[in-house]
Amino acid sequence: MKLLVGMSGGVDSSTLALKLKEDGHEVIGVTMAIWGKDGIYKDISEKLSKLPQKTHAACLGPNEKSRIEETKKIAEQLGIELHVIDCSEKYNEIVLNNFKEEYLSGRTPNPCVWCNALIKFGIFPQLARENGLEFDKFVTGHYARVEKDDNGRYLLKKGIESKKDQSYFLYRLTQEQLSNIWMPFGSYTKEEIRDYARSKGLIVAEKPDSQDFYAGDYSDLLQVKEKVGNIVDVNGKVLAQHKGFWNYTIGQRKGLGISSTEPLYVVELRHDTNEVVVGSNDETMRNILYASNLNFIGIEKLEDEVNCEAKIRSSQIPQKVKVTQVGEDRIKVEFENMQKSIAIGQSVVLYDDDIVIGGGIIDDIDI
Repeated sequence: MKLLVGMSGGVDSSTLALKLKEDGHEVIGVTMAIWGKDGIYKDISEKLSKLPQKTHAACLGPNEKSRIEETKKIAEQLGIELHVIDCSEKYNEIVLNNFKEEYLSGRTPNPCVWCNALIKFGIFPQLARENGLEFDKFVTGHYARVEKDDNGRYLLKKGIESKKDQSYFLYRLTQEQLSNIWMPFGSYTKEEIRDYARSKGLIVAEKPDSQDFYAGDYSDLLQVKEKVGNIVDVNGKVLAQHKGFWNYTIGQRKGLGISSTEPLYVVELRHDTNEVVVGSNDETMRNILYASNLNFIGIEKLEDEVNCEAKIRSSQIPQKVKVTQVGEDRIKVEFENMQKSIAIGQSVVLYDDDIVIGGGIIDDIDI
């Protein structure tokens, strides 16, 4: 087949391009440019350029130029074309604007979810076609699997290595997107991929994995001035002050600057009063959440009450839940066991064994 391979300069995508070529496919490499040149990018590039140890572990950062150059060298080593697709305008419009709006409204967004659904598997391959590139499938090194069931429906499945599984970040993909993509590495372990890269002498065989979507402090992207507010307990007692609620995340324990006889955690962010609410470990526990902005993959829609498993963060072991439709675009998810630090704005993803049923954005929590 004629395959368009998304390349980031990392070991997974580089090894993928090599293996596909050795398997006899015609391989065209593409890489995304998402770091803009104006506005906030220009303001913070100098600051972030002093953090090279972090910029190599993130998707978004001013090291993008050097990353693209590294990717070009890999493409040369493999003997394949590499095209750079500029997605920076749409990335800023869709991902970063959502990130800023969500954080400043006291919610905790997941930019990787939106980037995958709307940029990486949406605008990116679309722009490649508009730039004249023809291909049969768009292929990536994600640790997940795409299969077709007996009814012709495309399914998204977990990667076989649970620690590397990336299906959580891909739950918003559509049937059309899934029909046009291939993720071969979902059937391999990370060590198998590294071993293959070593055996072929790839220059990125030992390169560390990316760990975050952004290279610096999130406040750089928010572009807001400090605003002094109170850190309070669940009863409203003032315990300390802070310089902006957006500098905190749900479940955070360190860096609160509060002396206490027991550990305290952030349990709520109140954007309207600029308050950070903290509580004990017990006060972080909930077992009911509500989610909207739904997307289903394994099914067309939720008909009845469903017993399945769910994750509220990518690294979590799936938990048993009961899911009920409570509105046209809203579900109630009740966990069998109490969950720590459910964050409004994050995603809840539903699973039937290794099949992704679907998921949505958490908009409320309850006990």
